[in-house]
Amino acid sequence: MAEAEDKDVKERKEREKNELYALDISGVEWHSAPGTEEHEERVEIAYLPGGAVAMRSSLDPDTVLRYTEAEWQAFVLGARDGEFDLEPAPHNGGLPAE
Repeated sequence: MAEAEDKDVKERKEREKNELYALDISGVEWHSAPGTEEHEERVEIAYLPGGAVAMRSSLDPDTVLRYTEAEWQAFVLGARDGEFDLEPAPHNGGLPAE
């Protein structure tokens, strides 16, 4: 029974993704963080129907990722909880500078 439910969930998610990527988003309004300038590198998002969100880099506006409402909510909550906080990168792979 659990296997059939897993299959149904996978199929539903695949269907949602296909519908999301089939949307024409050529006329959406892109938003970026307040205080960023047009010429600066930045992440831009657009709100789509059904609570979905599209995201792109200002440096590569033709590559657009799309997230369902559930995926976007999970991402935002994870970011708020520090799930994506970056650790300080060790200089030269952790070796002391010469």
